[in-house]
Amino acid sequence: MNQNIICWFEIYVKNMERAKKFYNAVLGTEFRNIADPTEESGDMKMAFFSDPENQGVSGALVEMAGTKEGDSGCVNTMVYFPCQDCSIEESRIASAGGQVSRSKFSIGEFGFISICVDTEGNPFGLFSME
Repeated sequence: MNQNIICWFEIYVKNMERAKKFYNAVLGTEFRNIADPTEESGDMKMAFFSDPENQGVSGALVEMAGTKEGDSGCVNTMVYFPCQDCSIEESRIASAGGQVSRSKFSIGEFGFISICVDTEGNPFGLFSME
């Protein structure tokens, strides 16, 4: 299991191609487009910054309806914390004063995530392969 406290990040964007061009120009990074891993609606676009299996922490640009992308004062990034089974940590959220926005669900071959909110209103994710 990944020993980093953060295992994944997402930057929500309004225009995927414009965002990829920006980060390529600034960081020189190439992107790997993937299909919607939730297989629910097909309206989510994701582009990995790099191959997540080649480093401890990686992330993606995400274009998806309903996200708060880049507006002043709004959350436009999300961090994910690694877990053995994210449903275990998810079960502790409410008693600690937070909320579960979306219970554990599959992201296909990439594993499972839970989307939660801390006591300060900050969204974060829990990630596991099980």
